[in-house]
Amino acid sequence: MLHPAASLTRLGTESAFEVLARAQRLAAEGKDIINLGIGQPDFRTPDHIVEAGIKALRDGHHGYTPANGIPALRQAVAADLHSRHGVEVSPDHVVVVPGGKPTMFFAVLMFGEPGAEIMYPNPGFPIYESVIKYSGATPIPIALEEANGFAFNAEALLAQITPRTRLIIINSPANPTGGVTPKAEIDRLVAGLMDHPHVAILSDEIYSQMLYDGREHVSLLQYPEIRDRLIMLDGWSKTYAMTGWRLGYAVWPQQLVDHAIRLCINDHSCVNAATQHAGIAALTGPQDAVHEMVAAFDERRRIIVSELNQIPGFRCADAAGAFYAFPNIERTGLTAREAQDRFLSEVGVATVAGTSFGAWGEGYLRFSYASSIDNIREAIRRIKGCL
Repeated sequence: MLHPAASLTRLGTESAFEVLARAQRLAAEGKDIINLGIGQPDFRTPDHIVEAGIKALRDGHHGYTPANGIPALRQAVAADLHSRHGVEVSPDHVVVVPGGKPTMFFAVLMFGEPGAEIMYPNPGFPIYESVIKYSGATPIPIALEEANGFAFNAEALLAQITPRTRLIIINSPANPTGGVTPKAEIDRLVAGLMDHPHVAILSDEIYSQMLYDGREHVSLLQYPEIRDRLIMLDGWSKTYAMTGWRLGYAVWPQQLVDHAIRLCINDHSCVNAATQHAGIAALTGPQDAVHEMVAAFDERRRIIVSELNQIPGFRCADAAGAFYAFPNIERTGLTAREAQDRFLSEVGVATVAGTSFGAWGEGYLRFSYASSIDNIREAIRRIKGCL
């Protein structure tokens, strides 16, 4: 009889992948499935990026790289951040990792231990709460409410800070809600954090280039007063349709860079070389495909929000960023999990229950509109029939 460590029981999961697996099983059985559950672009990685990866392999880039990423890629990241956010970032503070999750894991492991508190958005990306619990720290939810556009309220957030608070995680544009926190609220948060110098901040900005209706992204890198305790997460998966390439990065403050690199060495050694060369091509090459993808998401956003608001018992706020709609379904009389399971089993539409993203997600479903307009319209038609 094996005896795994008790800490494993504290690890959660990402329910979108569970829904995907169920949807794939049903599809294998011959059922017609429309998957609006998984959060990944339905576009191909742009050709020039693919070719850069292939060229890297042909040129012999087959070995280990520095644990924090090849210098040319870290320099490209720094240049991109300067271009987009007007900030100076040292390439030495950039740590390249396989996707977004390692940065979350590393940040929480650095600050999470029994007796510590870590604040996280709820509803929010489920890995935040999962890893906090795994570390032994106490997860403290930051409630994101529909009435506030699913943005955090700085005053309420700051009121939750205690002497035990070690880390605050924020995410804007947000998964699963599509909410975007306005600059005025971020200004208030940063000003309030001056009274709490013991608190670090992890800003998950993976959807930073997916904003709509003229909104502009506000990066926490633009606030020099917190740069010495800010970890900023971004990457290639969403922006460049590179989910399967597994490539992300974080900008770490000077006092934490060496710790992050040491965790990389212990965890995965380095990111594969060819993918890193593809990442350079993504940042330094033409951005036309990015603009085209965002324009397509914007068109789908308008359609899915309008269509969801026509379903009896649904109410859907306008999504401001990312590629998710997060309708309120309370008037259907179904719980989030009941609706998720019913729509998949009865009419073949995969969505994700709001409770997969935390307790504050009860009464909501997440729809990913990273799918075709025809699929979106057909999915809504099926749900209307089901109800």
